[in-house]
Amino acid sequence: MPKITIELPEELSQQLELVGDRLPELLALSLQQPPLPAHIYRYILNFIASNPTPEQIATFRPTLEMQQRLQTLIERSKNKEITEQERVELDEYERIEHLVIMLKAGNLRNLPSTL
Repeated sequence: MPKITIELPEELSQQLELVGDRLPELLALSLQQPPLPAHIYRYILNFIASNPTPEQIATFRPTLEMQQRLQTLIERSKNKEITEQERVELDEYERIEHLVIMLKAGNLRNLPSTL
C-alpha cells in the first residue's frame, strides 16, 4: 500500500488520530461526489415533499438549467466527445427521468378523465 506524507494543521492532525485505521475509508468517502449538484436533487425532493396535486405531477418539468445541461450532455454523447464524468452525469439524469416517468405513470389514475 502506498504511503502519503502531508502537512496538516495541528487541530486536523488531532482529529485524524481519533479515526485511526478508518482514515483510508474516510478519504475514499470524501472523494465520492454525487453526479449532479445538490440543488438538482433538492429541486426534485422539494417537489415530491410538497405533496403535489395530480395535475402538478402531470406538469412537473425539469428547470431550464437542467434542460440545457441535459441537451449539452446528449449532444456531446452523440458526437462522441463526452468525458467519463459527463457520462456519469448523463446516466444520473436518465435515472431521475425514469423515476419521474414512473411517478407520472402512477399518477395517471388520479387525473380527472377528459373523455
